[in-house]
Amino acid sequence: MKKIFFALFILCGIFSEAQIIRKYSNEFLNIGAGARGLAMGGAVIANQNDVYSPMWNPAGLIGIDRDWQGAAMHAEYFESIAKYDYLAYAKPLDNNGGVFAISVVRLGVDNILNTTQLIDSEGNIDYDKITSFSQSDYAALLSYAFRPGGDHRLAVGVNAKLVYRNVGKFASGYGFGFDLGVLYNADTGWNYGAMLRDATTTVNFWTVNQDELSAVVNGEEFNPAPTDKLEITMPKLNLGMSRNFEINRDLEFMPEAGLNIDFAKTAALISTDFASITPYAGAELKFQDMIFVRVGVNRFQTITDIEDLKRKVSFQPSAGIGIKYQGLTLDYAITNSGIGGSNFYSNFFSLKLDMGDFRN
Repeated sequence: MKKIFFALFILCGIFSEAQIIRKYSNEFLNIGAGARGLAMGGAVIANQNDVYSPMWNPAGLIGIDRDWQGAAMHAEYFESIAKYDYLAYAKPLDNNGGVFAISVVRLGVDNILNTTQLIDSEGNIDYDKITSFSQSDYAALLSYAFRPGGDHRLAVGVNAKLVYRNVGKFASGYGFGFDLGVLYNADTGWNYGAMLRDATTTVNFWTVNQDELSAVVNGEEFNPAPTDKLEITMPKLNLGMSRNFEINRDLEFMPEAGLNIDFAKTAALISTDFASITPYAGAELKFQDMIFVRVGVNRFQTITDIEDLKRKVSFQPSAGIGIKYQGLTLDYAITNSGIGGSNFYSNFFSLKLDMGDFRN
């Protein structure tokens, strides 16, 4: 096993040196899933314990201790231009106390105008040559969570990710990678969580259709195929801590705060060549384990205002509600893009079925 891990790290090191590294590669896997987590601004690294856990912290799957759970989510971005969907299934394994899950994610944009053939080889414009295509990102996650040594306070989880990305007839790519998650429930009531995304880096292998992509006008080639066929996604680390407070017999309050760390220079509040750090926070108010109200804030960034050219801080606020009846939970979240205080708000709806609650 040590030799296998050593070989993986050596291969990832070679790829990182020889191929192109993207700051925002495979970003569709960082959106998250489940309106609960999205309403709380992603502040669920230490407290998500259901079928949506693989997208936040796979160790949280250990909270599923009977029967099985299923989940589905649908969202539309920027006035329905982009569509985001998530399906998942999770079930405890009787033989060793672990929990297995499979999740499928899709982010797609349809009816994109293709103007690569708008101008013919002699420079003439022909609008009849305009067609359309779709760009879609898919991922399948195989997840497993367990308690090492039978410790009731500690849980460990892993995601094995398979990625397929398609840009119409122009290009397609396949990728693979791993996420690692840890969850620790202290005797003091505090919960601590950590999620290392793309732990060994995630590698995407691209194939480009040069005939469809390029255009030759008056002997000059436009849209040449990129020379780099490998795309590397660097690791990201999410850290969180939370605690549940019982206000009275009917009300419970659970806040969480933490840090998102990118191992690259970005527009985050704290940014260096080695890593960029931004905080997040969220909370959930629960009434009789039936009605939920949630708020959150994350993605703090420094941006330059176009009008006065001054540096400002932007962030992404979010909020949502949920209702639970027996084993069925319906959640809703609303959030904006967080870019310069934009007004592009997106709505998220998610559904969860817990057969353990249904049969009680």
